Amino acid sequence: MELSSDPVGASLEMSQVKSNDEPSDSDYESLPPHVSVATHMTAGAVAGVLEHTVMYPVDSVKTRMQSLQPEPNAQYRSVYQALKRIIQTEGMLRPLRGLNITMIGAGPAHALYFACYERVKRSLSDVIQSGGNSHLANGVAGSVATVLHDAIMNPAEVVKQRMQMYNSPYRGIWDCLQTITRNEGLGAFYRSYSTQLTMNIPFQAVHFITYELMQEQLNPHRLYHPGSHIASGAAAGALSAAITTPLDVCKTLLNTQENVALSSVNVSGHLSGMANAFRTVYRLGGLAAFFKGAQARVIYQMPSTAIAWSVYEFFKYFLTKQRHEREAGPRPR
Repeated sequence: MELSSDPVGASLEMSQVKSNDEPSDSDYESLPPHVSVATHMTAGAVAGVLEHTVMYPVDSVKTRMQSLQPEPNAQYRSVYQALKRIIQTEGMLRPLRGLNITMIGAGPAHALYFACYERVKRSLSDVIQSGGNSHLANGVAGSVATVLHDAIMNPAEVVKQRMQMYNSPYRGIWDCLQTITRNEGLGAFYRSYSTQLTMNIPFQAVHFITYELMQEQLNPHRLYHPGSHIASGAAAGALSAAITTPLDVCKTLLNTQENVALSSVNVSGHLSGMANAFRTVYRLGGLAAFFKGAQARVIYQMPSTAIAWSVYEFFKYFLTKQRHEREAGPRPR
């Protein structure tokens, strides 16, 4: 189904027809080889910051709902009930705790993420499909981009999740950074890196393959159509989030080092390693424990991924349009 009836897309198509100085649809689709890395990095950075900030309160709820042995006051039946109780008992700003460190990490992480994705996707597509769309290229590109993204975001994730937990002992991000470094060493910031990669590589592979597959159906000519980018992004985010929830539960345990849960299974010191995390989660709650917070995770990822893709595609279109106008020079009067 082609979304040419979309009013925004239609107006953009009309504006493109009106002037040869503006980028054509084929220019927009062939953006990667013609546009600088800075364009992709700028678009990716803005998209990443918005992705993580707009739905951040739901992410806070997800972290708490994944607690394996929550305190009575931190046991929630639904995302709405959790947000309502947190605001009523802990204050209006409590669901935003840790947002600042997330924004600091999300900008550069997503800048590298999208720039790497576009570059690798284009290079592999040229080899595999002679420049055409390749699901294999999309999946590999997403996986490679994830390695760079997680190297930057993992320390921010550790601090963020510790700030999000119920009765978090840290006064702020600087206090959290200092305390973790002093008590657990710098390695604590990458204790969950292998688990994060194990989760995010299949997450991003499914994510990008789903997004590109839906774009083939909703937007076969690859015009700039916000509706198709939002729908494709939301579907990709929901499917990827649901599939990888068990690994996310393990990652949360490694990041938060939940004391009550670890003590109950006689884990002394700090838990490390994906295999140990899997065993601990199973011992504490069986198979059901691997899907704790799944509802919140899907609710968070659907709009977040839709926002990221729609903002990224908009910036690609906008920056390309600006470049064409500069190259064309001033229009004759």
